[in-house]
Amino acid sequence: MTLIAWIQLFLIGWAVGGLLLLILWWRHRSFTFHRLVLLTLFFTFDLILFGAFTRLTDSGLGCPDWPGCYGLSNPLAALQHIREAEALMPTGPVTVSKAWIEMLHRYFAMGVGFLIIVIVIWSWLRRQVLGSKIASVSSFILVLVCVQGAFGAWTVTLKLQPLIVTIHLILGLTLLASLAYLSNLSARVGQALDESQYLVKNTQPGRAWVWAALIVLIVQIFLGAWVSTNYAVLACDDFPLCHGELVPAMNFRDGFTLWRELGMTAAGHHLGIEALRAIHWTHRLGALFALSLLIYVGFKNLKMAMIVASPPLRRWSFALLGLSLLQLITGMSNIILDWPLVAALLHTGGAAGLIVVLVRLLTLRYEEFKRV
Repeated sequence: MTLIAWIQLFLIGWAVGGLLLLILWWRHRSFTFHRLVLLTLFFTFDLILFGAFTRLTDSGLGCPDWPGCYGLSNPLAALQHIREAEALMPTGPVTVSKAWIEMLHRYFAMGVGFLIIVIVIWSWLRRQVLGSKIASVSSFILVLVCVQGAFGAWTVTLKLQPLIVTIHLILGLTLLASLAYLSNLSARVGQALDESQYLVKNTQPGRAWVWAALIVLIVQIFLGAWVSTNYAVLACDDFPLCHGELVPAMNFRDGFTLWRELGMTAAGHHLGIEALRAIHWTHRLGALFALSLLIYVGFKNLKMAMIVASPPLRRWSFALLGLSLLQLITGMSNIILDWPLVAALLHTGGAAGLIVVLVRLLTLRYEEFKRV
């Protein structure tokens, strides 16, 4: 890419981030650090959904280079190259629509990066007011988004290798969780919180259950991403059985060899249906355990909310139960309805929402009450 193309890309990313800041100002007529973090959190959630849309529409290689499109900053400038590739393979990875989907995903990612840079600068310039912890967490988020960008580049250059794409999604959810934590920290700055907002220290023994749910959820999300990146969603085309059997013929060795090309075994052979079934079946088994634990934690927190009369804890407990139900419904519909796009997007969004809810529950339920 030329220097001019790089400059154009940065200007587009900054324009996206600047437009979001303008919308924030237009709605509230003022800026606060907490509102900026919430805006970035919300837009990161949207970016994760758009990333899922990019993957589900097979647009990940819509522009086969990175960060631009055929060395240019936008699909309009690269239209001739795209048309030539589309003419050679009309149903291939490069089409005009797929190129736009891929580049829009990159533009939005740069917009998130711009907002995070603003957060870091603000947090350090005002660290005497916001606190050094917020500045440190903001810096960690900046490092995280840089690593996420690197994996985004490798996703393209390594031709959608399943492990790279899966890590890319996990890092995106880690970024979302970190922003959710930062929003919880920034919400308390300069506020005198009353005891109804945060529960007291004597409820801490149950904290391990929420942490356990979060860890299990992360493992399950990895398994779900592994299903998606290997295109194994329909490897079991019936429910609750898999290919008419409770335990079908499966090949776990090839299915869970992490470092390999898309659709290939480590030895370079095409990945068989038994390997895809192993991937899908393992995700189903994990879903049974994960959903059971999430529902248990939801009811456990709901019971605690009733005991201590905490409306925030009650709301977030209901959110946990509702999103768990959504995951069950959308996961089943992906199979029964042959993987509809809307259900697949909702399934990804539900997983991201569960991450945010569990991070919020950890803050609501277990932080010792104090006035900031």
